[in-house]
Amino acid sequence: MLRFRSSTIEIKTPAEIEAMRVVGRMAAETLELVDGILRPGITTEDINTFVHEDTIRRGAVPAPLNYKGFPKSVCTSVNNVVCHGIPGPLKLKDGDIINVDITHKYKGFHGDTSATFYIGEPSPDAIRVTEVARRSLELGIAQVKPGGRIGDIGAAIQEYAEAQGCSVVRDFVGHGIGRVFHCEPQVSHVGQYGRGPRMKPGMIFTIEPMINLGSYECEILDDDWTAVTRDGSLSAQFEHTILVTETGHEVLTARTKPLLLSERFPNFPQI
Repeated sequence: MLRFRSSTIEIKTPAEIEAMRVVGRMAAETLELVDGILRPGITTEDINTFVHEDTIRRGAVPAPLNYKGFPKSVCTSVNNVVCHGIPGPLKLKDGDIINVDITHKYKGFHGDTSATFYIGEPSPDAIRVTEVARRSLELGIAQVKPGGRIGDIGAAIQEYAEAQGCSVVRDFVGHGIGRVFHCEPQVSHVGQYGRGPRMKPGMIFTIEPMINLGSYECEILDDDWTAVTRDGSLSAQFEHTILVTETGHEVLTARTKPLLLSERFPNFPQI
């Protein structure tokens, strides 16, 4: 999400945390189902229709729809689109990568998650940027614990991604989430260890690194939403909603099974 300014960081109550678990599971389950419909020839509008209908079926509402004017129920970001891609008539083709970013709102609370999927057989470049993005999220999550600093998350992500020859997008950040879709803390995916607000039990926020194969610079298209890499290079992203616990962290949008069109390269080598 774009950078923003909000109030102080909220500490959730046990009841609020449980509500966030429920909506987080809902969003994760919808993302798992999306995995089953993706194929060459499907349009991003088809994906939007599926996500919208599945969200409503669960008794939730798609939080992106009409949020600050966003016209659809899900973000679909293909190839060089960094984030906030608007679904439409575009047909996916063999070799594409697509990030599907889902946010449900249920009983006043938000659950936010995304993954980048392979369509057909990916190129070596597509595998590289996607697997670096996946590992970047894992390393960022590993930094979440009481007493740690928010800057530790970005530092770990930046250290790894740049060592793999990729870049980390600066223009968009993770964010606090709960009854409000986007709030403090801002979670940059670049940074320095030991900097930023201290993490405390009860904080909930997203980590959602956007990793580019080329430069980290982005630009916004004329629709005022779609962010693309300035140099046209591929971009990939993964996102989870994370709770800081008394002993570490809990992934509130954890999936119960691998995404077959995404998690296909468990032995991706270090570059």
